[in-house]
Amino acid sequence: MRRGLFARPSPTTPAETGARFGFEYLPADQSYFDSACQTLRPQPVVDAMNDYYLTYNACGERVQYAWGRKVDDKVADARAAVLAALGLSPKRYAASFTLNTTYGLNLLLNQLPSGRYRRVVTTHTEHNSVFLSTMAFAQRTGVERVLLNRGTDGALQYRDDDLTDALVVVSAMNNVDGTATPGLSELITGTQARGGTVILDAAQAMAHGLAHLRGLQPDAICFSGHKVYGASLGVVAATSELLESLELSFLGGGQVSAVTADAYTLHTEPHTRLEGGLQPWGEIIALGAALAWVDGYRKASGQDLATRERRLAEELHDGLVALPNLRLLSQRGSSLVTFVPERVDAHRLATFLSRAGVMVRSGYFCAHHWLVEQRQLPPLVRFSLGAHNTSDDVARAVDTMTPLMKGL
Repeated sequence: MRRGLFARPSPTTPAETGARFGFEYLPADQSYFDSACQTLRPQPVVDAMNDYYLTYNACGERVQYAWGRKVDDKVADARAAVLAALGLSPKRYAASFTLNTTYGLNLLLNQLPSGRYRRVVTTHTEHNSVFLSTMAFAQRTGVERVLLNRGTDGALQYRDDDLTDALVVVSAMNNVDGTATPGLSELITGTQARGGTVILDAAQAMAHGLAHLRGLQPDAICFSGHKVYGASLGVVAATSELLESLELSFLGGGQVSAVTADAYTLHTEPHTRLEGGLQPWGEIIALGAALAWVDGYRKASGQDLATRERRLAEELHDGLVALPNLRLLSQRGSSLVTFVPERVDAHRLATFLSRAGVMVRSGYFCAHHWLVEQRQLPPLVRFSLGAHNTSDDVARAVDTMTPLMKGL
């Protein structure tokens, strides 16, 4: 019998406001601001990973001994936790595990039915995981590729005809400035009503805009476990109908129940369509622990995670907007605080900050077409917040930035 969902963690000591709840192991003099790339992992996630490797390090889905059965139970719990977090019905959706968001998107786009779509639709502002995979899809299938603009609020600008028999692949939250995409429900229902398919890139939204995703019914949602406090992992939550329609070209053990000299029989479970070969069992189990930790954060810590993150984002925005020689691109309250540094190269500034124990991202954040070709911007600096950050981190960042920017 399958175990229930992972139990919610409880703190060993009461968490004070501003403390690093779940991240007590972090050094006080180091401030990590690159959660948009990958979040740090709270102690219960590290413990779950270690527990797997130290106490029941076995294969799943293939064995009958006790360790393997325990793996099966916990992996099944993780699948259920993914769907529960997104508010998706297990009767209609299945959760598959891959390497990362990019890998999941490519697995889907490279195996969609031939001749199914008239066009593929995305936006100018996408992360390369979407931008490049839709480019490859258009080239491979010979269909039109439509690049949409966004309004100042992030809303997609399209005509209803753009959605007819279209494959629409867009992000739920921008990777550069953290803007949530409005109107997704209307986009999804409009596309599906016109015979199209919608795949959402939720790599940023899963950790920083989950409320924005819940209740949506796209054909697939792709995200990365390592951006939502789990181990390095990709996740695809897709309708069983979409998964069963795939024309599989990536095949291996774990997907088939029988094989003859010239044929094979696929497993009936839809999630197996994307899971060829041995899976990263420890990472999947750690994702389940991460989703439980996020779900139980308020009860365990006494703070609402989204509210806390927004407060810190506002503190950081207000501290940086007062400084000279930089131009902010993000709105106040966004978990991603990105700016154009003036009179100094972004990579050089990031190096200076690192020497003071402040770790930030510099460059184009895998949005080269939008930032370089369209906006013609130099390399940028991005602060991205996570659950481990505190007001002390923000103060250190602003205090470090102040003499650097004023001295230019």
